Amino acid sequence: MTTSIKTKIHGIRIEQYGGPEVMKFSEFELPQLAPGEARVKLYTAGLNFIDIYRRKGTYRYNIDVPYTPGLEGAGIVEEIAPGVTEVKVGDKVAFSYGPGSYAQAINIPAKNLIAVPSGLNFEQAAAFPLQGMTAHYLLHEFYKLKPGETVLIHAAAGGMGWLLVQWAKHLGARVIGTVSSEEKAQIAKGAGADEVIIYTKQDFVQESKKLTNDKGPEFIIDGVGKDTFTKDLEAVAKRGHIVIFGAASGPAEPLMPNSLQSRCVTVSGGTLFNYLDTREELLMRANSVLQGIKEGWLRLKIDHVLDLKDAAKAHELMENRKTTGKVILKCAD
Repeated sequence: MTTSIKTKIHGIRIEQYGGPEVMKFSEFELPQLAPGEARVKLYTAGLNFIDIYRRKGTYRYNIDVPYTPGLEGAGIVEEIAPGVTEVKVGDKVAFSYGPGSYAQAINIPAKNLIAVPSGLNFEQAAAFPLQGMTAHYLLHEFYKLKPGETVLIHAAAGGMGWLLVQWAKHLGARVIGTVSSEEKAQIAKGAGADEVIIYTKQDFVQESKKLTNDKGPEFIIDGVGKDTFTKDLEAVAKRGHIVIFGAASGPAEPLMPNSLQSRCVTVSGGTLFNYLDTREELLMRANSVLQGIKEGWLRLKIDHVLDLKDAAKAHELMENRKTTGKVILKCAD
């Protein structure tokens, strides 16, 4: 432990909600460490769609401006507050709940930090926490897939879909993925999807029915929202389950609860941070992801690595669906 001081750093600041152009590379000051915190020198930050929702000001749990975006990152512990026992100075760590990872350093509760194995570099360390642990809770908390059952995963070629497809296959499921192009179809198949529906050319309701002898998938995982959710209700099997965890195309249309009765469909909403209530739960999910990576059945896919100053470009790539894996910002060499 060292004596905490205020530190000037560079990073991205958002002074008002809006498009990618509101993100400005600026100098600002990190305050002294609060009790329970550690200061991490950041080498990489992981980007997620929640960063975009918050930048626009459309997320239910928004952050007041001004702020530094980014929930996920990796680096080295530089300093700890008195009494911190979870980490020590010099530890290589990652995290999935900042905020403030689009920067050269961050003050963060030490209980949120995850030890990074020596076999992972900083880019990989910033790529696994949020999406990896999201894949874990989505496939373990809502519906227990049995070997041979069918799960439909939307946006199967994206960073999140890539992990979900692999994990569902590991559980023995038959996986149907939806994607927007033939190029992305090949990526989803590379992750292990048994069947891929190109939704820009095919109706995923009709196609998923055909692929399941008119039954429909038992489980649908939807991070897209507006463009897909209403059709999910048509596609899912009788007594099937849908979990919606994102809104890449915008918020889903309202649902009348009684409409679920005729086919006994259940619907859940998921957010990772409600499944990280304790440090023990955080480490359980993180260690499950790291174990999958170590065993080789869970592979990370890093699509773009950009400099911190290019955060706006990174957001544009994600919003325009020009990514097929994880997007990383380099915060330091």
